Amino acid sequence: MGAMSLKPCVATIGFFDGVHRGHQFLISQLVRMARQEGLESTVITFDRHPREVVSDGYVPALLNTLEEKMVRLSNTEADNCVILPFDREMASLSAQQFMEQVLARRLCVRKLLIGYDNRFGHDRTEGFDDYVRYGRRLGIEVMQYTPLLIDGQHVSSSAVRRMIVQGDMEGAEQLLGYPYMLDGTVVEGFQQGRKLGFPTANLRLNCAQKLLPANGVYAVWARVEHTVEMKRAIMNIGMRPTFDGHALALETHILNYEGDLYGERLLVYFVRRLREERRFDDIGQLVRQMKEDIKDAWGN
Repeated sequence: MGAMSLKPCVATIGFFDGVHRGHQFLISQLVRMARQEGLESTVITFDRHPREVVSDGYVPALLNTLEEKMVRLSNTEADNCVILPFDREMASLSAQQFMEQVLARRLCVRKLLIGYDNRFGHDRTEGFDDYVRYGRRLGIEVMQYTPLLIDGQHVSSSAVRRMIVQGDMEGAEQLLGYPYMLDGTVVEGFQQGRKLGFPTANLRLNCAQKLLPANGVYAVWARVEHTVEMKRAIMNIGMRPTFDGHALALETHILNYEGDLYGERLLVYFVRRLREERRFDDIGQLVRQMKEDIKDAWGN
């Protein structure tokens, strides 16, 4: 662990998946405290979910890719963001060793702002009071931040995930502070949509670990990479039961769009779920329903 020449700072540490409104609220407390003390504010996070390293076969369901997380964190007012590579060596450190070697020595942390239930270091029986005690020896004041409540509920990444898995995209957006997004490359699809007059862009996710909303039909905004225009669209997530599909498909129909999207990177921002996916007895029924879905989503 090479030395880093950082100025003395107030820091917070976490995986920060989603950089949701609870995280944003914590970072605003961090920035305010750092400015009062005349110190820098530093957000410390990891390049991968610690459980990926600690538990064999664990696949995280991420709200953000690392790249998306960095963009979200760079939009906060924090002075620094440190991404620690989480590996076996780091996983083997005790909380005390981590605080001494990484926080005190390497990152020059003078104050640490964390949640009462935050845990780091390989011994999960240790907690806030232990960190306060270790901090005293190292010259780090460990402090508790105030969590954000919305409608009496703690804003957490797991609460956001629950909503997305249920297809409640409006609820998820309220906790995130921005619409949930999927990012994929348009690949060869099944071509049935085109024949029905509803050409669809079939997406392959650029990050396989990203959490998928519940199967169903959604109103979404779609944006082709390197363009700024948000286009009205509907998206179907599911097994395509009308066509006896056996693999999960992500199909986006952009309203009034002419042109070939193969190979393009498409960003899809969720507005709300219109209905669950269902099987239609004939193609005519499906076409009528798609027209209804568009009307329901966008009123035309």
